[in-house]
Amino acid sequence: MSLTEVSDEIKVNRAKKNMLWFGIISLTMSFAGLTSAYVVSKERPDWISNFEIPPAFYISLALILVSSFTIHLALKAIKKEKHSMGMILLVSTLILGILFIVFQFVGFSEIIDSGYNFTGPTSNITTSFIYLVVLLHVAHVFAGLVSLLIVIYNHYKLKYQNGKTLGVELAATFWHFIDVVWIYLFLFLYFVK
Repeated sequence: MSLTEVSDEIKVNRAKKNMLWFGIISLTMSFAGLTSAYVVSKERPDWISNFEIPPAFYISLALILVSSFTIHLALKAIKKEKHSMGMILLVSTLILGILFIVFQFVGFSEIIDSGYNFTGPTSNITTSFIYLVVLLHVAHVFAGLVSLLIVIYNHYKLKYQNGKTLGVELAATFWHFIDVVWIYLFLFLYFVK
């Protein structure tokens, strides 16, 4: 089948998927740049080399991993037109995403309680970098939550039927991306000190 024989709907769907991948690649480069700056900054004399990841970040890791699993199952259920199961799994993913953000802020509190501040005269470059990178990721999780809310609404309105599941597919792809980014950031902060 030639490109001119492809339906307009297929072309639009392909364009939307390509736009998402373009955004994902751009965001990946942003996080790579920030973590590269982190590595370069380690040479500073005021760098904290014994910084420990707060316990709440471990819980966040577990939450985001489970949420990636639930959105994967939601997509499968919706494709099989199991509407109730799809809704349960979408809402579960949303709740896990909200809990992820809550535990990120609990982690910030744990860092501050350990005597490290993110800004102000008592801050240092190490915690400022951690704050910036993690907060940027939280912003992307928030964007993922907004997309999940839209998908939940559309699923409630029964818009994902007869193989038309592009919205769920795009949301799931983005959600898996933010999952992979957190795994990368967590491992980066754990091993690069």
